[in-house]
Amino acid sequence: MEKILNKLSLAGIVPVIAIDDAGDAEPLAQALIDGGLPCAEITFRTAAAKEAMTRISKKFPSMLMGAGTVLTVDQVNTAVDCGAAFIVSPGLNPKVAEYCVSKGIPVTPGVATPSDIERAIELGLTTVKFFPAEANGGLPFLKAISAPYKQMKFIPTGGIDESNLLSYLKFPPIRACGGSWMVKSEMIANKQFDEIKKLTERAVQLMLGFELKHVGMNTGSPGQSMDAARELSMLLSLPIKEGNSSNVVGTQFEVMKKQYLGTNGHLAVGTNFIHRAIAHLESRGYSVKHETAVEKNNDLIAVYLDKEIAGFAIHLLQK
Repeated sequence: MEKILNKLSLAGIVPVIAIDDAGDAEPLAQALIDGGLPCAEITFRTAAAKEAMTRISKKFPSMLMGAGTVLTVDQVNTAVDCGAAFIVSPGLNPKVAEYCVSKGIPVTPGVATPSDIERAIELGLTTVKFFPAEANGGLPFLKAISAPYKQMKFIPTGGIDESNLLSYLKFPPIRACGGSWMVKSEMIANKQFDEIKKLTERAVQLMLGFELKHVGMNTGSPGQSMDAARELSMLLSLPIKEGNSSNVVGTQFEVMKKQYLGTNGHLAVGTNFIHRAIAHLESRGYSVKHETAVEKNNDLIAVYLDKEIAGFAIHLLQK
């Protein structure tokens, strides 16, 4: 259970999809994967859901696919038979939740009140769907009702789009957000898969928020480092802060006192969510140098990629 829920956390965004024509399933899944989001919740709102899930599961077995709008135990079994890795329901149906727990099937039932959350805790659940999120008071209401339940995580869904995605994701009890703004039914029906890919890419970029924070420059000695730092300082009227291993000029430059990673130096790239950034980059074939990881308060705040670009190592930083 927890393994799948952790994968949802790393995905960050769960596209919630209603497919009317099962023939659209494969190109839709391809658009999401190409857009950087190999994850989807296929809802049982249409008659094509069963075949759509089967097609996606067969062609894209590595895609994290779940079934949504699951109302009965029979639908749970159908979804699992079709390849669904997790179950989502709009409300907290005890029969569905208990059955999934007994079978070890990850399930996130919908909740909207403290009483719902307490019933979910009694059922042994650690993650629930806050639904419909915006109609139920949005993030302020979720913060209020979740405060007593430190062990519970949430996947808010309903009314979430580019305008409020980051504010939700930055609230620690939230594992991921469900949304359909990049996979609207009319876009699927009109075969606008290129547009779906673009919107998916934009959603992932918004979530990760990659931003160049500083340029690291390698030198051969502390003296060379200070000489370079002083020249940059004079050129750009920036202050120098001397450190043990480097001299920092303003916030834009770090001049190393010896040769470090990267032939020429490093590019420090900030991200909103470093764990999600790593998962996203690993899905595209990149890897990290785990021995370079830096933690603060038992959480990762920095790590280098195992790759150089034009002689520069890439250094991920948690913003």
